[in-house]
Amino acid sequence: MPMSLVPLGANRPTLAALRLLLPYVRPYGGRALGAAAALLIAAGLMLAVGQGLRALIDSGFASGQAAQLDRAALFMFLVVAGLAIATGIRFYLVSWLGERVGADLRRALFEHVITLSPGFFETSRTGDILSRLTADIAVLQALVGSAVSQGVRAFLLLLGAFAMLIATSPKLAGIVALVVPLVVGPLVLFGRRERRQSRIAQDRVADLGATAEETLNGLRVVQAFTREALERARFATQIELSVGAALRRVATRAALILGVILLGFGAITFSLWVGGRDVVAGRMSGGELSSFVFYAVMLATSGASLSEIWGDVQRAMGAAERLLELLAVRPEIVAPAMPDRLSAPVRGRIEFRDVTFRYPTRPEHAALDGFSLVVEPGETVALVGPSGAGKTTLLDLLLRFYDPQSGQILIDGVDIARLDPADLRGCIGLVPQDPVIFSASAAANIGYGRENVTPEDIRAAADAAAATGFLDELPLGFDTFLGAKGVALSGGQRQRIAIARAVLRDPAVLLLDEATSALDAESEMAVQRALATLSEGRTTLVVAHRLATVRQAHRIVVLDHGRIVAIGTHEALVREGGLYARLAALQFTDTA
Repeated sequence: MPMSLVPLGANRPTLAALRLLLPYVRPYGGRALGAAAALLIAAGLMLAVGQGLRALIDSGFASGQAAQLDRAALFMFLVVAGLAIATGIRFYLVSWLGERVGADLRRALFEHVITLSPGFFETSRTGDILSRLTADIAVLQALVGSAVSQGVRAFLLLLGAFAMLIATSPKLAGIVALVVPLVVGPLVLFGRRERRQSRIAQDRVADLGATAEETLNGLRVVQAFTREALERARFATQIELSVGAALRRVATRAALILGVILLGFGAITFSLWVGGRDVVAGRMSGGELSSFVFYAVMLATSGASLSEIWGDVQRAMGAAERLLELLAVRPEIVAPAMPDRLSAPVRGRIEFRDVTFRYPTRPEHAALDGFSLVVEPGETVALVGPSGAGKTTLLDLLLRFYDPQSGQILIDGVDIARLDPADLRGCIGLVPQDPVIFSASAAANIGYGRENVTPEDIRAAADAAAATGFLDELPLGFDTFLGAKGVALSGGQRQRIAIARAVLRDPAVLLLDEATSALDAESEMAVQRALATLSEGRTTLVVAHRLATVRQAHRIVVLDHGRIVAIGTHEALVREGGLYARLAALQFTDTA
């Protein structure tokens, strides 16, 4: 069955998804405790401001004595100064914590993704995965680095302000308390709706990224076929879907904020009216009313802040669920608990025993059907046949990108399923049909094939791949930056760098998947000579459509529909007739 991203939100408690963050916060417990201490101090000092305001009015202004006013003003200044210092420390610590947790989570998720088997990426969009690595982690980073501390602060201030309201005037506090259920109700109701809408909005952003990535990756085809208008329309549609989902979430949050502020400040206005009448009647001092107003405003703003922060928490829940979906995908290709090891040096004897394989996305079609073949150490075997015959599939299975549904593949008599994939791949060199060039220098791209290489090693590998000539002509030679996907190089030049990368690895088994398909005739001859030298003493499997590149192979294996239909040398297969002879007749005019 193909692996895919299975939604977890339907059966996972919402807040439980945020437990994802705990392992990443735990290593920084000291910083988290420091931030919590600074937060508590800042919240306490914020509540003390109300008492400072009360003292400033009743003991300072009303007393008419300058000394008492000075003392009240000094107290107020010390409280505000302490509040500023504690708030600054809290902000730094939680921001540091958010950045660090976000970086660790992003690294862990990336490390997990690159262990997943190729079958997973057949059924998942790269743009969606990138969205989870970037946008979703940014949401969680904001939660840790800002929203959590602000939420705790708002909650503490709400409780503290209400306690001070009761201490100042129980009657007025009772009026405010009547409004609290009216505020909490919409908070819960709209919060659930916003969580659902946040998840939808995040999925639409992922769709947008996937569409953009697909279009940019195929930009040359888009422009060659003048389909810019189609892609603009397709992207515009995705934008509108994304904006529509985001605006529905924004409308829900706006309604929530509106209700909280209206009810909260409406209660404060009514309390002020009642309190003002008490001041006029002499039942309350001006300082007490001022401090009550201060705490009431603090209560209302804290409630409004909590409603906004709850929206951030809802978004973070959706992001955490999306990350958990990705983390829940397990790689199908894993090392055994007690892996076998190949004897050194690796001889390179390869054996396929009755191998049957179906791709996850095409389970009804057998890419290989009962395939058996033995390749002796040092032998060069060419795999030919029409497209879809199973040639590249053999290389994928040998590299253990997939496991066959039945049968065995052995190297030096050891079942590769019993090997650590890293050890298996360490003795294999691959030149793929579509060469991969990283955004780095030419030297770094060639040196990617092996650790701890010298410039001399890199140049020698480039010489063997007939790449030195054009590399020396680049502006900075081997140190020239090649651009994304080697955009500065021709197809043949990219292929030769890929060949040099495999040469540098000095593998026991060499896999060439259409390794010369992008080369001109002159370069092909040079590379063929290099590959002939490179193949000496090592087992080589060559996949080729151009039969001129495999005429010198020790054996040619002809495949069709996942089965072997003929084996022999070029001359023998041509004399024999059949599929190979027909293919040769199409390519060699002398044979025709």
